[in-house]
Amino acid sequence: MRPLIGIPCCMKAFGAFAMPNHAVSDHYIQVVLGPIGGMPILVPAAGEGVAAEILPRLDGLLLTGSRSNVQPDLYAGPPHLEGTPEDPARDATTLPLIRGALEAGVPLLAICRGFQELNVALGGTLDQRIQDLPGRMDHSTPSDQALPKVRTGKAHAVRVAPEGELARHWAGLGWSPAAVPVNSLHNQGVATLAPRLTAEAWAPDGTIEAARVEKARDFALGVQWHPEYDWCEDMLSRRLFEAFGEAARRHQGASGRVTLPEPLAAE
Repeated sequence: MRPLIGIPCCMKAFGAFAMPNHAVSDHYIQVVLGPIGGMPILVPAAGEGVAAEILPRLDGLLLTGSRSNVQPDLYAGPPHLEGTPEDPARDATTLPLIRGALEAGVPLLAICRGFQELNVALGGTLDQRIQDLPGRMDHSTPSDQALPKVRTGKAHAVRVAPEGELARHWAGLGWSPAAVPVNSLHNQGVATLAPRLTAEAWAPDGTIEAARVEKARDFALGVQWHPEYDWCEDMLSRRLFEAFGEAARRHQGASGRVTLPEPLAAE
């Protein structure tokens, strides 16, 4: 079978009565079925107990972006401005999932909010509104932007560490470490990097855009941008997901779970 990729849900209100629902964007489902080559398993935002129960069954953990922000009390930050969306049920699930995955050697890829969760889970802090800080860029795209190509298109370049994990995964793809174009849909960002993380990419204003987990047992990376939006066209985005999928299959094989046979060569 395909490796099982856990995708933690957000808690969102749906319908006329605003009923709480556990939800994941279809972009993440499709990227798991596509270049990752896995089977998506939705992890309900139901707290640490669920995280502990499901983790031994997973071959990879994909942490997604979201409009909500990590609760500031989890990193001793000031309260959010009024109206800032939070998701305490997700926080209560993802932070122990992250710590457990790293301890168990489950491959992990963290995207946008997921990258911020990774940093907080390991002891880092966040800036809540980067655009309000002196000398910093506005990294957000207006939520009411109606044109998808504008909303999720490339917004700025990042400088990538030429000897890091991203560079290793992207070897031979003909890219420049001085300027890798990425999209940008966030207000929060890394303030103090967690002790176990090493920065891998930076925006022009110095915002940390990617980091790896030091001494991780396998793939463990976080990126601030959204590669799930353009993996069909962008070879660097696609390769990031492929490398994560390869790590998930290694974990699956080590766990003894059944894997798909190699396809037969055409006669």
